[in-house]
Amino acid sequence: QVQLQESGPGLVKPSQTLSLTCSVSGESITTNDAYWSWIRESPERGLEWIGYIAYSGDTFYAPTLKSRTSIFRDTSENQFFLQLSPLTPEDTAVYFCAMQSMVQLGLPHKYNFRGQGIQVAVSS
Repeated sequence: QVQLQESGPGLVKPSQTLSLTCSVSGESITTNDAYWSWIRESPERGLEWIGYIAYSGDTFYAPTLKSRTSIFRDTSENQFFLQLSPLTPEDTAVYFCAMQSMVQLGLPHKYNFRGQGIQVAVSS
């Protein structure tokens, strides 16, 4: 069973950088054909797919967030990370990390496994 766990701050200020960690167990993040994604959900915007880092280390970001997003990994710790900057109040959401297959990429409601999510509020 693959398990994912998000961690990071629950409150950040506008214009600052959000840094989230996803710790993965039960599967190596370098396993062939595995894609490790970030997804968020808010009442105003619904589910939104942010981007992924592939088993190969390649990354891809949603066009609307590309200029503010970075996803990277630490294979020795089996973790991957999200950075989003600069933040605005509209980035307030529950952030999830997920394991997706290729056909699920870009679809925030489709995944093989997903973490429980972390609430992030952007407020001064």
